[in-house]
Amino acid sequence: MIRAVMVINTQGKPRLAKFYDVQPLEKQQELIRNIYGVLCSRAENVSNFMEVESFFGPDTRLVYKHYATLYFVFIFDSSENELAMLDLIQVFVETLDKCFRNVCELDIVFNYSKMHAILDEIIFGGQVLETSSAEVMKAVEEISKLETASNSISLVPKSVSSWRSR
Repeated sequence: MIRAVMVINTQGKPRLAKFYDVQPLEKQQELIRNIYGVLCSRAENVSNFMEVESFFGPDTRLVYKHYATLYFVFIFDSSENELAMLDLIQVFVETLDKCFRNVCELDIVFNYSKMHAILDEIIFGGQVLETSSAEVMKAVEEISKLETASNSISLVPKSVSSWRSR
């Protein structure tokens, strides 16, 4: 099971932190700080896989990928494969890239809900739902269409709105 997904910038500010097991807010913040501390001190020529039992308890691993100013981090237990998790990070980043056309940190900051929608199409409740970037994009486009359609529907009938203007 995937325990958490994080996107942290190189200054240590979390841009996304989604925990799939219940953690108090203070504990979440502590975990993010600890993980950032470990990531920023690692050399670039070392493995992207780590044991994080000291942070998350026994049988917990972490895989990360550093893109530009962001660390994409997945924390999971032994039921998940490390290489599959690394590939899942790649799917997540590719999908963000397709959605925002060469994604950058500002895209993530200003399109927070869309990033969550993308992640929810890939992972839900700690379980992997979809590994195809193209399928995730189809689902996200459908969600966008539905949101656009619902935003264009007026909740007030025209007869009532014309009556108010009199």
